[in-house]
Amino acid sequence: MFKTENYREPQLDVVCFSHLRWDFVYQRPQHLLTRCARDHRVFFVEEPVLGSGSMRLDMREREGGVRVVVPHLPVGLHSEIASSAVLKEMIRRLFIDNGIREYVFWYYTPMALTFTDQLDPLAAVYDCMDELSAFKGAHSRLGDLERRLFQRVDLVFTGGQSLYEAKRNKHPAVYSFPSSVDIPHFSRARAARADPEDQVSIPHPRLGFFGVIDERFDIDLLNSLATKRPDWHFVMIGPVVKIHPDSLPKHPNIYYLGPKKYDGLPDYLAGWDIALLLFARNESTRFISPTKTPEYLSAGKPVISTSIRDVVRPYGELDLVRIADTPTALIQAAEELLLANSLEKSSWLARVDDFLANMSWDNTWGHMSLLLNQVIEARREATATLKPVQMSEHRQQQL
Repeated sequence: MFKTENYREPQLDVVCFSHLRWDFVYQRPQHLLTRCARDHRVFFVEEPVLGSGSMRLDMREREGGVRVVVPHLPVGLHSEIASSAVLKEMIRRLFIDNGIREYVFWYYTPMALTFTDQLDPLAAVYDCMDELSAFKGAHSRLGDLERRLFQRVDLVFTGGQSLYEAKRNKHPAVYSFPSSVDIPHFSRARAARADPEDQVSIPHPRLGFFGVIDERFDIDLLNSLATKRPDWHFVMIGPVVKIHPDSLPKHPNIYYLGPKKYDGLPDYLAGWDIALLLFARNESTRFISPTKTPEYLSAGKPVISTSIRDVVRPYGELDLVRIADTPTALIQAAEELLLANSLEKSSWLARVDDFLANMSWDNTWGHMSLLLNQVIEARREATATLKPVQMSEHRQQQL
């Protein structure tokens, strides 16, 4: 990342600020930043953890060499001004203790601007993977801080086409990078695999979903499907957050298997007959671009989705994914897929493979890196006339 074929840069660190926990669900940030960490030190700074212990900054190394940084703050630190001041000091110490001098900021949350706006990165990017202000429990200042973040960053990447269309007029350099896929990983599901222990006894046909089960999940649709087709079996994989588990439908043919490791997902997918995208149609799903869409397809599984815009375009329009919003329509689509003959399946799979042929997280990261290269090279050229002493004094003043 950030280097041309004939040019070797000095150490350039990447400091990411995220609303997501690294160990929560393996998704876009993990795919991108593990690739970044092949060439650079990556510090992944999570949102603070509130507790009764000491005020501290923990750092541990994760897969691919990513350094996950977790601030711990006391529960009683209610004032945003006070917490921002503490976090500023923690980030200052992080930089000093780890010798972070030349660095890029990578934002997933505008909230981090409250404790990073005093610093001057060589470049800054906002990887806007969701419309966070539309999510349940969103901070009241999120919209305002995002507007301020647009003024501070050099590049804005969006997690899908719909989000790009919503953000493209808010910054001069907005680029759409829809959800990608690790094809070799998920294509393992196309071969016969032993069923995981907690899935092996579930009868067929199996209709499965993996992902976060929260306010974006269509509980009512799942309930209706399970009621109308008691002979079908619904496998639900993923953590339940922001909604009470008691609100989920309970039927003998619904199986909540909980969260699973990313490495094991192909083993579960291999045993499904149909993969589902059971998203509600509300404000929180208006701009989502589900990563699981190409993941399901890479696994060779027929997919049925509700009418999420970034699934309809392009997957639904190309007839790679069936679109259905009502129980009746979804059941009809599932019946047709279950009865499809081998020739129909083969033809569909060939079109899927053709569509996915050039899709990969490596390609996505390569294109992002190229754009960052351009920003960094322009910044270096602009500051090349500064004397080394001036540059040193300028950086020290930030710390």
